[in-house]
Amino acid sequence: MLAELRHVGLVALVCTLPVALLGALLLHHMRRYSITAAVTVLVLVPVAATLSGVLGVNGWMFTPVLRTELAVAAAVAAVSVPAGMLLGRGIAHELTWQREARARERAAESARRELVAWISHDLRTPLAGIRAMTEALADGVVADPAEVAQYAQRIGQQTQRLSGMVEDLFQLSRISSGALRLTLSAIPLGEVVSEALAAEALTAARKGVHLHAEADSGWPIVQGSDPELARVVRNLLSNAIRHTPPDGTVVLAAGARDGQAWLRVDDACGGIPEHDLERVFDLAYRGNPARTPVPAAQAGAGLGLAIARGLVEAHSGRIEARNHGPGCRFEVLLPLAPTPPSRSGPVTG
Repeated sequence: MLAELRHVGLVALVCTLPVALLGALLLHHMRRYSITAAVTVLVLVPVAATLSGVLGVNGWMFTPVLRTELAVAAAVAAVSVPAGMLLGRGIAHELTWQREARARERAAESARRELVAWISHDLRTPLAGIRAMTEALADGVVADPAEVAQYAQRIGQQTQRLSGMVEDLFQLSRISSGALRLTLSAIPLGEVVSEALAAEALTAARKGVHLHAEADSGWPIVQGSDPELARVVRNLLSNAIRHTPPDGTVVLAAGARDGQAWLRVDDACGGIPEHDLERVFDLAYRGNPARTPVPAAQAGAGLGLAIARGLVEAHSGRIEARNHGPGCRFEVLLPLAPTPPSRSGPVTG
């Protein structure tokens, strides 16, 4: 009995070993292809090896017992192969997701490093100017009242610039950390636009840029938060004015379509290369030299559009950029405020 078992085991080993080796070679070759195919081969190899061993033990003769064993093996293959394919697809999807997540993490880390470097430079510039002017005032180098007033005005301007950078960083940190909480209500978009135009009018006038606003069949009423929407419009206007050359025009328009409010800002920046359009809302993106050059004193920290996107998405809206005419068009889609229920009807008394 023991000798017979040894014989059967030896025959099964001799018959299954080549199949197993062939399967190993196939798996080694399949590493260049999809994971689904590799897992399918991995599932089929044990089934094929088992069949080979059974056939060898039966002397390659088709007996009734062998037919039963073949039917069982076919049933196992019919169940295991689809299961292996599903498993392979799941593994491939998980690996793809992990690779994309790592790529996003690397991109985010690179953007953070770039942002820190640029912010550090931007903070040092006004700080150096403030330090030099305060030292000049303290040492008595500047004594004329008119010059003292001029120095004080410049210090105030640089301080305001620093305050804006700090506010941008604070707003961005709230958006990134999920700490931003909006108090939503019905907001007339026309009022938000009027306030933003009034706030940016002086900057546009100093640069010689013309501001123009128009509404397509009236200004819509949106569901949003007034301070955050005002920040979005001001950021878009500020960006458009910064990159529009003197005597250029910035047009702000709004309307409603397909159950959504839209607001767009058209500038005359000269356009953005198509491969960079997806990056304009990234942290610290400052544009391409092909666009209208911006003096260093007027350049921002590259946070305005990133903040605008974060605030728009917090409103369940969408923002996109594309080239249009002599420049770029930034369009925002926002949810309309719900229509109040009608009060009309029979009056009973």
